[in-house]
Amino acid sequence: MSSNVKETVIQFGEGGFLRGFVDYFFHKLQEKGLYDGKIVVVQPIEKGMCQTLAEQNCEYNLFLRGIDNGQVVNEHTHVTSISRALNPYTQYDEYIALASNPDLRVLVSNTTEAGIEYVGTEKLTDMPPKAYPAKLCQFLYKRYQAGLKGLILLPCELIDDNGDNLKKCVLQYADLWELEDGFKNWIETENDFCSTLVDRIVTGYPRDEVEELTKQIGYEDKLIDTAEIFHLWVIGGHHEDELPFQKAGYNVVWTDDVHPYKKRKVRILNGGHTSMVLGAHLYGLTTVGECMQDETVSSFLKKCIFEEIIPTIGDTEDNRKFGAAVLERFSNPFIKHQLLSIALNSVSKFQVRVLPTILEYKEKFGKYPAGLTFSMAALISFYRTDKANDGEEIMKFMKDASVEEIMKREDYWHADLTEMIPMVQEYYDLIQAKGMAEAYKVVLAK
Repeated sequence: MSSNVKETVIQFGEGGFLRGFVDYFFHKLQEKGLYDGKIVVVQPIEKGMCQTLAEQNCEYNLFLRGIDNGQVVNEHTHVTSISRALNPYTQYDEYIALASNPDLRVLVSNTTEAGIEYVGTEKLTDMPPKAYPAKLCQFLYKRYQAGLKGLILLPCELIDDNGDNLKKCVLQYADLWELEDGFKNWIETENDFCSTLVDRIVTGYPRDEVEELTKQIGYEDKLIDTAEIFHLWVIGGHHEDELPFQKAGYNVVWTDDVHPYKKRKVRILNGGHTSMVLGAHLYGLTTVGECMQDETVSSFLKKCIFEEIIPTIGDTEDNRKFGAAVLERFSNPFIKHQLLSIALNSVSKFQVRVLPTILEYKEKFGKYPAGLTFSMAALISFYRTDKANDGEEIMKFMKDASVEEIMKREDYWHADLTEMIPMVQEYYDLIQAKGMAEAYKVVLAK
């Protein structure tokens, strides 16, 4: 690193998502002359890609492809926003020295959903501690001891209230290590742990297209990244003055409350996926793209989104626009999203993404929504096959239990679904007797 490079961002995580999302935004801010500062990437676990990044001077190529307002867009960016990549397991001194950098202002992380956890076995003297929040507590303590100001923290892990949960874990480590009250007070008052919602499908290294893309760029890049055009970053905080993402033209929302945006995304996008994929698999399709090209399955999805989900969560222009954007994203010809990969752990996904809408719809309109209720019958039918992929106990139970027994598993659904049993049973019997094609016709006529 040359001495005139200003390092203002530390990033825990070097995977495809952050490189196709946050690092791209910072690259564009610099390109537009709106930001002066580079990113130092830190590898959160022992095995990772920091060595490969370092070998490529921390540069890589990002291809954003998709449909934007009906037009196919293909954008290529040579991303140069990262200055260094450090592995704290082999470069601990360089990594911890960053804590004393007065230019450092922003922290970004994506350490997977399991990354924000309190393990409680680490020591302050570990080089480095195991869990990400333990590493962060140690890092922030070093910064506090150096008398420096705190950071804007932007965790991108896909858990509810990720900022609040990260802060909670850091404070648990401060207690475990018996650190002084002054430090805990500094954590609370000098650092802004922003909860965030990230939304972009990042497809990562394009194995099936790498030869063609290598020809396009003219040299080998082991870190080529690919993603869709669509992006949304909702941040619970107000730091546009320091991070002018909106001014740069990006779909970044600063807000006091991330929850409504999270609800919209989970119910429409994730709920749309989960309500569609299991029936579509039984119908004989293999990818989301195929679903969108099939008139029957795409009509079913539109029914679920525009006649059931959106009327339940709020029939607003914003929600309808988001629904229309979801259809465009699902139709992206560059993304081959396998139905069976979305189908992983469908019982817990259904409970979070689809069931709340079913129950709220019933409360609001006095009846159960036909499409979403049908998707529960499709889920039960899917778990009878050998393609289900879930916890061993769940798969064993779902394969043989009756519809009624399944519906009465409150530990699965976190709700009493007794009232729904006749309707789900009717749809289930229809699928078994007539097959998915005929069953879709019945539900689409309702």
